[in-house]
Amino acid sequence: MTALGPRYPRVRSASERLAAPLSAEDCGIQSMQDASPTKWHLAHTSWYFETFVLESAVPGYVHFDPHFRVLFNSYYNGVGEQYARPQRGLLSRPGLEEVLAYRAHVDRHMADLLSKEPDLDAAVGEVIEIGLHHEQQHQELILTDVKHALAQNPMDPVYRTRAVGASRPTPAPALAWQSFEGGLREIGAPDTGFAFDNERPAHREYLEPFELANRPVTNREWRAFIDAGGYREPAFWLADGWSAVQRRGWQAPLYWRRGEAGGWHCFTLAGALELDPDEPVCHVSWYEADAYARFAGARLPSESEWEVAAAEIAPDGHFAGSERFHPAPAPPGSGLRQLYGDVWEWTRSPYVAYPGFRTAAGALGEYNGKFMSNQLVLRGGSCATPDGHVRASYRNFFYPEARWQFSGLRLARDH
Repeated sequence: MTALGPRYPRVRSASERLAAPLSAEDCGIQSMQDASPTKWHLAHTSWYFETFVLESAVPGYVHFDPHFRVLFNSYYNGVGEQYARPQRGLLSRPGLEEVLAYRAHVDRHMADLLSKEPDLDAAVGEVIEIGLHHEQQHQELILTDVKHALAQNPMDPVYRTRAVGASRPTPAPALAWQSFEGGLREIGAPDTGFAFDNERPAHREYLEPFELANRPVTNREWRAFIDAGGYREPAFWLADGWSAVQRRGWQAPLYWRRGEAGGWHCFTLAGALELDPDEPVCHVSWYEADAYARFAGARLPSESEWEVAAAEIAPDGHFAGSERFHPAPAPPGSGLRQLYGDVWEWTRSPYVAYPGFRTAAGALGEYNGKFMSNQLVLRGGSCATPDGHVRASYRNFFYPEARWQFSGLRLARDH
């Protein structure tokens, strides 16, 4: 385990830097039930350290405000009551200034605790380690939730202008296929090093030979799907997906807008921009990804196929550290491109427990295990994922209608 003392302030300050371009009003709005206000994310990540670390590890610890135990409890029934998630945007109080004071209060006590890190109980250290990765997950949610909120504003507000050097690179490489042999392969995280419980235990799975596309599906390719009537042709869609198209009126990915001259624009965290045809398509649901794969005569990869392909590739790419906050076209070259970063890649795999998985004791056992129902797995991270947060075994998961995450797809087919 990397020393926690230096890492803790780095991770915590990164959350506040993400909130810095926002007004207090920006930080308080909730644009839909699945999203949360930035203010809530800042408070909840502090609630984690207060509830799971300071309460037990610091004798006589005094809470900043006892009401926060309910207000900022996300879903831990083992801790107690929670304020209803769909109503988080109604919490005008505490204000942003008080939430930042709450963070400072928690950070002071955590700094005192971590100053004695050599004597820190190993179990407490593990809970802090999870908490730092948990905060990084909420840093990604700050960006995705803010994007959804700002997109509701007809003024097309800018969260942050593009970083220097974020201009469009060369066109995406042509679609090609890479073959993989079948056989018995090990899937999941090893016993050493940090991983979430849902990545373990490592186990063996038998795979048939398969092929994986060299890059994610692009906006240009998705426009061909639209122009071919993809959103109007039920043959491409599963029954639940077709129902979602009809019920929600989907005609294009989330944030796409057709211009007056017939071209497409999309809303980004840098404002409304002309659609770049070479960028990976993003903000598509699993239903849309599955329908496109059928249209293309292919399929989505299983999460095990994806992990086998990614196992020997370093997790580098466009992550949040680039401050682009938008997927970039795949770089030129041979082999698999953009397996990490830019867009989360939907797989065809349901989010279920690995063989031998056991839910941890206590409230932290609710972190992942209780969500293993009716959701699908995504792999690889996105342009909103903090640098260094993902690995080949990392499993993200969302419901099949979800579109507000930076979710895209890579095609697979049988070999």
